[in-house]
Amino acid sequence: MKSMFLILAEGEEGGHTPESPLAIEPVEIVLSLIVFALLFLAVRKFVVPNFEKTYAERTQAIEGGLAAAENKQAEADAKLAELEQQLADARHEAARIREEAREQGPRSSPRCGEQAQAESARIVEHGKAQIEAERQQAVTSLRAEVGTLATGLAGRIVGESLEDDARQARVVERFLADLETGPSAPGAN
Repeated sequence: MKSMFLILAEGEEGGHTPESPLAIEPVEIVLSLIVFALLFLAVRKFVVPNFEKTYAERTQAIEGGLAAAENKQAEADAKLAELEQQLADARHEAARIREEAREQGPRSSPRCGEQAQAESARIVEHGKAQIEAERQQAVTSLRAEVGTLATGLAGRIVGESLEDDARQARVVERFLADLETGPSAPGAN
């Protein structure tokens, strides 16, 4: 068995020099540059625009979803302010009724004063119950709409469907928790 060095030494002595495996052929360099240039142009013309288009679409979808969520939050805040105004009006009405009952109390029987107190308490409780029901309805509606938006956006971002109810509920709850704990100033992100 001959060693590699003996074979190389015999080859050199015989006038035949083996070609080096590290030798660079100019033709190979030129062909490599041409193939690289063609590949570069193909990627630049076909692949990069698709990446940029997809990126722009996702950015626009996310910004649109955030704007919609901010609009819904503003609507919910306006509804809450309206409900608080209704509650204040109901309290004012109850106070007016109590004041009238106090004024008429000495003139009328004690039973009328009790009726006025009961009526004012009933009006206040009815106002509170109505406001709480409307507030709950607004919160439920807002959660449903924000949840749908969050699920759609998350599905687009993740690139898979979030139609599974359990997965969708987890995504919605996580998104709403992030909204509640996040900065309240718009555009803070």
